[in-house]
Amino acid sequence: MTDKTFRLGDRIVNRMGYGAMQLAGPGVFGPPKDRDAALAVLREAVASGVNHIDTSDFYGPHVTNQIIREALHPYPEALTIVTKVGAVRGADASWLPAMSPAELTQGVHDNLRNLGVEALDVVNLRVLGEVHGPSEGSIAEGFTALAGLQREGLIRHLGLSNVTSAQVAEAQGIAPVVCVQNQYNLVHREDDALVDELAAKGIAYVPFFPLGGFSPLQSSSLSDVAARLGATPMQVALAWLLQRSPNILLIPGTSSTEHLRENLAAADLALSDEVIAELDRIGMAAA
Repeated sequence: MTDKTFRLGDRIVNRMGYGAMQLAGPGVFGPPKDRDAALAVLREAVASGVNHIDTSDFYGPHVTNQIIREALHPYPEALTIVTKVGAVRGADASWLPAMSPAELTQGVHDNLRNLGVEALDVVNLRVLGEVHGPSEGSIAEGFTALAGLQREGLIRHLGLSNVTSAQVAEAQGIAPVVCVQNQYNLVHREDDALVDELAAKGIAYVPFFPLGGFSPLQSSSLSDVAARLGATPMQVALAWLLQRSPNILLIPGTSSTEHLRENLAAADLALSDEVIAELDRIGMAAA
């Protein structure tokens, strides 16, 4: 295994993956403006070596998984598709919690049907929590329901999304956790300790919103660093995450093949210790 790969369940995946959320329409609701372009992005991602795709059946809803199936089914043997359950979409495009055992079971079956598979590689329990992050509280009922579906053979591996360290520990007492997906980036560093804790256990950490929560000043400083390196701010932010810890898997999303290529190129961008220190100072700057 090299530093460009990490174990996800029983698979070794490339650390630069792809997030499919942006393949749905505006607000992650309804069909995409250009379905052919969405299909092309997925096919190019896999052709370029991406073997970890993140999705959910509440993207659209149903739209993103149906596009993945149309673009890639029958799926390459090495491809790992990670999905999440725990929410549904209202008719007004709202995000509504769906955490009861019955709702989670329905969500798993929706994913199975729309992806066209008999078992899901990884299912994350997505806890809605607070608006901008996780909140404490037991997740045992929902995770136990998913563990039951895993025993039935409908799910191969389980993960968590938008959770605290205590909730990870609670879930691990029920069934093995192979990944945690939380908001984390250069300036959103609340999970620093959790990243390291999971790394020590061989559990993948999958950050979302790699440029989320940046102040204008922080964005300007990042842009200055990127310009000096001949890279884009997104590429630098992704490269920083890859160098932050070997258990970090990235799932940047885009509906553009051009942006896809830019994101994938970030895996080859090496940041010097001096640049890392400069970026860390940006992260410590007051928002």
